[in-house]
Amino acid sequence: MSVPAESREGLQWHPAFYAGIQIELERETDRLTFENEHQLGTKPKEVDVLIIKKNADQPIEKNIGRIFRKHNLVEYKSPTDYLSIDDFYKVYGYACFYKSDTKMINEIPIEDLTITYVSSHRPRELLKHLRERGYQISEVEAGIYYIGAAADLQQIPMQLIILAELSAEDNLWLKSLSNDIQDAGQIQKLSSEYGKYKDQNLYQSVMNVIIRANKEKFKEEKNVCEALRELFQDELSEGESKGESKGEELKVISQILHKLEKHLDVETIAEHLEEATERVQKIVDLKKEHPEADREALYKILHAPEMH
Repeated sequence: MSVPAESREGLQWHPAFYAGIQIELERETDRLTFENEHQLGTKPKEVDVLIIKKNADQPIEKNIGRIFRKHNLVEYKSPTDYLSIDDFYKVYGYACFYKSDTKMINEIPIEDLTITYVSSHRPRELLKHLRERGYQISEVEAGIYYIGAAADLQQIPMQLIILAELSAEDNLWLKSLSNDIQDAGQIQKLSSEYGKYKDQNLYQSVMNVIIRANKEKFKEEKNVCEALRELFQDELSEGESKGESKGEELKVISQILHKLEKHLDVETIAEHLEEATERVQKIVDLKKEHPEADREALYKILHAPEMH
């Protein structure tokens, strides 16, 4: 059968390949399952944090960023989660996808990528797996490990940061993202540092979570700074319950709106943000009712007398 030249550009090569590969393996089809255009994953491909260096040639001095190149992908696991073997390969695959999902060929050179895995606790099964596969795990300083492949086959530099093992002196805020702070000295240092930056939203956001996760320990500690007591009095005082701070709630609303712009459904948004589905649904419904409202406007609507 001949194909007219004018129609050759419209040939369906992929369906033909799918048929052809089944023909080639037809004697063993009882051992195989074929799926055409199999979707990779049921959720949108999304890394927790992307950090891009403004000047690729300027090194980062902070210990957790010394490995950084131009494009740096970060995967984070909270104290209630764990870093699994599959997480390792998933994020490595995401890095490759990030490199390839560009307008121009090789727009992001593989040499410009790094991967940082952040785990609240030591991922023993993953470390065992990596060593069995020939990876070299090198601790460069407390809580920071570089992951190197045997025979230098690896093209993307990787590091593992174990928050529980970090130094409170060098990495106070990341180390304190824990639900099991035991060191009274660490709490005192947090209090002292927070007092210097109490008006900055980033510090408020982190401190809010730290206190909520370690409420009893903070209640036991009497010498926290006054700024801390004022801002989080609902958590540090017995019998009081004011709910989360305005800054934290505004942050959650912003996160929900950002996810909504990506056309994610309520259940997926709730899972990504680790928030109650009912809470996410309420924000989504309000946004539909008030499409022009920003986060501040939605916050005011949520706290209007008629909403309670």
